Amino acid sequence: MTQQPQWGINLSRYFILPQRVILAIMGFLAILNAYTMRVCLSQAITVLVVKKNSTDDDSEAICEPDDLDEGTSTGGDYEWSEELQGLILSSFYIGYIVTHIPGGLLAEKFGGKWTLGIGILSTAVFTMLTPLAIDLGGSDWLIVTRVLMGLGEGTTFPALSVLLAAWVPANERGKLGALVLGGGQVGTIMGNLLSGVFLDAYDWPFVFYFFGGLGVIWFAIFVFLCYSDPVSHPFIKPSEREYLVKEIGTISRNEDLPPTPWKAILTNLPMFALVSAQIGHDWGFYIMVTDLPKYMADVLQFSIKANGLYSSLPYVMMWIVSVGSGFVADWMIRRGIMNTTNTRKVMTGLAAFGPAIFMVGASYAGCDRVLVVVLFTICMGLMGAYYAGMKLSPLDMSPNYAGTLMAITNGIGAITGVITPYLVGVMTPNASLLEWRLVFWVAFGVLFVTAIVYCIWASGEVQPFNNAPIQPRTVDFEAQERKPEAGKARAALEHSS
Repeated sequence: MTQQPQWGINLSRYFILPQRVILAIMGFLAILNAYTMRVCLSQAITVLVVKKNSTDDDSEAICEPDDLDEGTSTGGDYEWSEELQGLILSSFYIGYIVTHIPGGLLAEKFGGKWTLGIGILSTAVFTMLTPLAIDLGGSDWLIVTRVLMGLGEGTTFPALSVLLAAWVPANERGKLGALVLGGGQVGTIMGNLLSGVFLDAYDWPFVFYFFGGLGVIWFAIFVFLCYSDPVSHPFIKPSEREYLVKEIGTISRNEDLPPTPWKAILTNLPMFALVSAQIGHDWGFYIMVTDLPKYMADVLQFSIKANGLYSSLPYVMMWIVSVGSGFVADWMIRRGIMNTTNTRKVMTGLAAFGPAIFMVGASYAGCDRVLVVVLFTICMGLMGAYYAGMKLSPLDMSPNYAGTLMAITNGIGAITGVITPYLVGVMTPNASLLEWRLVFWVAFGVLFVTAIVYCIWASGEVQPFNNAPIQPRTVDFEAQERKPEAGKARAALEHSS
């Protein structure tokens, strides 16, 4: 283990919070920034396109405009069909899928700091270039820009999984992991809420400049404060460094980490269950994140500011539940009420079956705006339990290859991010309530089937393919038990299961 520099020890005295908490906060802000940059287009597109009037004769097809502020959006100048809008909104995920596995591999080999940081920075730069792309090239250049944004953001979750595996002890994984992953909900809240305010007060390009600028500021702070692991951090407190090395060990990088056991991972049954749950989560989540503002603008006829407010409310509830469920999951495991496997299954089941029911229920609430918002809020609130369920499974199953597992699951799940917005555009050519109801029924089926698969075959145990123990590097568990330090490292690992 490398010697910590004296200047770093001196500097560490000025930090009140432990470095693992600072890393968790910066990880939370990384995902927050990623989501604000991702979702702001979902609000902006409602003022970019020419507003469509439904041709459906059914009285339930579209609601009367709301009177919550000065009126509904009159739309913009771009004649983009519902199908083209779906393609624009889904194009981000084409790039997002591509960099998942490379991002996970790079983070495992060289650490998560620069893999995460450069990814967010590039997304921020392309976000700020979005207005220029729309002005110069219309929908074509916008699609290219969104693909490039996705390429940058695709490394986010794999790199964060590697950072959390290196920094967070097993008995803190639920609460700190849920805190970090909760950045997605807070980012969606901010992206929707502030976009509504900015679109009402300023020209639409301001939205992209603002959120892109925040991403650049985050990068500057992150590269100064955070490092890939406790051993390489120059100004971590020595006591925290020793604690983390004892609890987690050190993950050797570069040539010391054995090649990724692809065959063992891809033929692992709990891995299939994890991928299944991720597909279900992403199908429901991306429909809501990408298309809820369009539903509220096109069907419920909310005005710009009201759309931003009510599109963000479900994610407030989702964030509260995601953080709370992390504490509950840790408590259940620590008290022996349930083992890790069953805790993850319960949380995942709650996060799939509940939203499926309330999502469909909202489509039958018709034009009762209050009831629709309440049902969508409950729907997304329950979905927050995913973050103490299957979202933590990669860390449970393989601390050494958590980045690769997260890359595979998140990458495959993100394919739904390409499919669902485009599918919604195809299924809702008239943007009517009746067409949207079918969209929610399809989501109901996907959520139910994928969650059932997870609840049958998932596991919270360390898997056999995690064949590179953290310290010392050996697969002989009996030999580990004869070595006190190795025994402690293994015990910390097994405590998570």
